Amino acid sequence: MLFKSASLRKSEIKVINAIGQMYKSLRYVLGTTPKWQGSLRRSTFARAIMGSNSIEGYRVTVEDAMAAAEGEEPLDAAQETWQAIVGYRNALTYVLQLCKDPNFRMNEGYLRSLHFMMMQYDLSKNPGNYRPGPIYVRDEAKNMNVYEAPPADLAVKLVSELVAYLNSEEDLNHVLIKGAMAHLNLVMAHPFSDGNGRMARCLHTFVVASRGISDPTFSSIEEYLGRNTQDYYDVLAAVGQGSWNPQNDTRPWIRFNLTAHYRQAATLLRRNRMMATLWDELEREIKAVGLPDRALLALSDAAMNLRVRSVHYKNLAEISQVVASRDLKEMVKAGILIAIGEKRGRTYKASDRVREIAVRIREKEPRGIPDPFQSEVLLTG
Repeated sequence: MLFKSASLRKSEIKVINAIGQMYKSLRYVLGTTPKWQGSLRRSTFARAIMGSNSIEGYRVTVEDAMAAAEGEEPLDAAQETWQAIVGYRNALTYVLQLCKDPNFRMNEGYLRSLHFMMMQYDLSKNPGNYRPGPIYVRDEAKNMNVYEAPPADLAVKLVSELVAYLNSEEDLNHVLIKGAMAHLNLVMAHPFSDGNGRMARCLHTFVVASRGISDPTFSSIEEYLGRNTQDYYDVLAAVGQGSWNPQNDTRPWIRFNLTAHYRQAATLLRRNRMMATLWDELEREIKAVGLPDRALLALSDAAMNLRVRSVHYKNLAEISQVVASRDLKEMVKAGILIAIGEKRGRTYKASDRVREIAVRIREKEPRGIPDPFQSEVLLTG
């Protein structure tokens, strides 16, 4: 028996409809093919990788997450962390490709392949195989086990039930609910020796993306979960109550996930607005100093407080290394970038003038995103 979704109340349906409208607005904007779409896609994908792995203690900078997304080498990440990041990148890329096929049906083989992609860097974690015995989730700060997963043989049976659920019509009228329940059941069954949380979050993204509620790249709530890890742990603990209890009420989990989708969609819309304004202003800066339009690719990243590398700019602009180096030197000469370090280790950051533009644009946006279940607009609309 799996955890079942709670019957939806009017307030929850209102939030689902509001999320749908937000994603519809995002699809409309992106459908106009804005110049900054590539930057928004790259940063969104990178932040999903970064968020999901940070929950497990694998923390990287945004620059390294973006390097992983682009298949480049890291600036700062340690070896094991980088292997975990790259493994998750491969798995997330895999599911975002699978979800494009309307006839695709999930099976245990795909789930195990996904696990292998994530965990192949450590064979002691049994990548691609189910765990051989009992497993516990431990809170090291409290020096205690906080969750006991079901026995290994039961966990395998639960995965079979989960696959049947994924391919069924159950909860399909509200795909956000189906994604949340797939996530909950996999993480509670805990069928693998390690990587269960990452697997559950990746599966959640697959379910939502495969049903087309949004562009696949923008379907994930992993960034939000990475920023709200304790709340994520708390709601799992409240629903699970320490062990496999599928009879428990799942409403707190559903509301938490709907809040996450609402706030993540609002974040993406806000970023899109800021990127539109930022690119317009940076375009004027580029033209004023006589640089080519492609320089925006480097300058926009720098304006968002990212360190820019010559190789990254070269790949984005699809130019030679010589041309990339020359462009960056010209941007330094023009006073819009600042060079840091020497030779191969050199990176570039935005000048104070460029950073001030980005800060001014950000400050015009309202601070904070309300809880949709406490928003007067949604409650009374």
